[in-house]
Amino acid sequence: MSGISEISQELSSNGVEYRALGQIGEFVRGQGLQKADLRDKGVPAVHYGQIHTSYGVWATETKSFTDQVIAAKLRHAKPGDLLIATTSEDDDAVAKATAWLGKVEAVLSGDAYIFRHGLDPKYVSYFFQSTFFQKQKRRFISGTKVRRISGDSLSKILIPVPPLEAQREMVGVLDHFSQLEAELEAELEAELEARHRQYQYYRDKLVSEAVGAERTRLGDVGSFVRGRRFTKNDVVDSGIPSIHYGEIYTEYGTSTNEAVRQVRVELHDQLRYAEPGSVVFAGVGETVEDVGKAVAWLGNEPVATHDDTFVFTSPLNPKYVAYAVQTRDFHRQKERHVARAKVKRLSAAGLADIRIPVPNLAVQEKIVETLDNFDSLVRGISLELPPEISFRRKQYEHYRDRLFTFKEAAA
Repeated sequence: MSGISEISQELSSNGVEYRALGQIGEFVRGQGLQKADLRDKGVPAVHYGQIHTSYGVWATETKSFTDQVIAAKLRHAKPGDLLIATTSEDDDAVAKATAWLGKVEAVLSGDAYIFRHGLDPKYVSYFFQSTFFQKQKRRFISGTKVRRISGDSLSKILIPVPPLEAQREMVGVLDHFSQLEAELEAELEAELEARHRQYQYYRDKLVSEAVGAERTRLGDVGSFVRGRRFTKNDVVDSGIPSIHYGEIYTEYGTSTNEAVRQVRVELHDQLRYAEPGSVVFAGVGETVEDVGKAVAWLGNEPVATHDDTFVFTSPLNPKYVAYAVQTRDFHRQKERHVARAKVKRLSAAGLADIRIPVPNLAVQEKIVETLDNFDSLVRGISLELPPEISFRRKQYEHYRDRLFTFKEAAA
């Protein structure tokens, strides 16, 4: 990042003029474009929500379009303009911006502004990410649930205005650093994905090739009992440990010895329970792939189970069962038993008909030990990934902010 020091030194002697955004350009409010107006082709169109979710520092193509008749009534952004989302649920995202670098004009929705100016468009967009901009904007943000900032307020924010050549050089440095950051994130995520695939391969191999295993119907080695209904209103801070089917997808891994939520003790006699050593299956899910996910219950006491779950009780090692039902073979068999309505469902009879390899208990325990170790390795990498990405982003933000820190020129 030697280019940062060279740029800073070049401009530090005489300083840089700071000007209000309203002095170097104009803010034009978007209007009228609704989500229902968006099309797959037509006139390029940007909805303010897409600036938050779909665009980065700059864009040459829009994610959406609209009809010519609709576009004729709207405000148009020209190539080089900045597109700014002026509302959000949190202060950090208010005034997120992207430079429009397409070859044609694009229309913009309400809750957004077009900033038309004479600076390098990517320089301005990078500036909107800087700490200096973020600190200034906060004193102008208003609203309660929805936070917003006006064009008049944005026009008062100061921006350093170095010569155009310096702006472009800064953009080149930031583009390079952004690319390095993106490549590193992609490498880290690819490494994690490779570990997941490796883990899945060995899990399937260990289970399918278990020594002395016989493929046995789950219903022939154990029994399934459906849970009983409780609702979100029944959840309390202290009560009966419980497992809701949705939590099997969001809160639990292969096994757990603690319930993340509890329900009212008054429901005790109305509920059904999984005993320690049971396996709890989710009987409904949003996709065919998801439905049937299971967690082994290893707690010290019974746990109440929701009516969209099935408790599997057997003499098998519960973690072995929970691992076995993650395999591709289990999913292939499961598919023919899933009821494919809007919500995908599995019945106790369908689960009971699925076969898994059943070796002796000693082999089951050895497989569990091996997969536990591999699972810990993969989870360790998963935990390391976000801090590493966060570190790289903070490093990038540090250098970006250094670039936008200039001595102010004497008046």
